[in-house]
Parts: sequence; structure tokens; C-alpha cells
Amino acid sequence: MSKLSERLLALRKEQGLTQLQVAELCKISYMSYRRYELGEREPSASVLWNIADLFAVSIDFLVGRSDIR
Repeated sequence: MSKLSERLLALRKEQGLTQLQVAELCKISYMSYRRYELGEREPSASVLWNIADLFAVSIDFLVGRSDIR
């Protein structure tokens, strides 16, 4: 599992959200988000920005370049 997928799963669970809810809030398909969380696909930069904004973390934190949220 990649650092991105690990962090997506952890952040989603911290917020008590489902994969479907995250996908809807980020305006992406459920299957796309599911694949990001499983490490099967990587999101585009614009999707990373939306996810980072949703969870109030930096993109560097999401992708594992920093441990500072």
C-alpha cells in the first residue's frame, strides 16, 4: 500500500466518512476514489488539491513527503 493510499484511508476514517461521501465531496466518481485508496490509481493534481482541502492537510502530507499535516 502506498503512503498516499494509507493516508487517504486514515484521514477518511478519522472524519467518519465513507468512500462514497469523500468522492461526492471531491466531485469525483466513487470508483476513482476507491482505486486511489486501494493504491490502484493515482489522482491528478487537481484531485489531490480537492482531497487535501477536504481533509485540511497539505499535498506533501497526503503523498508522504512530509509528516506535518
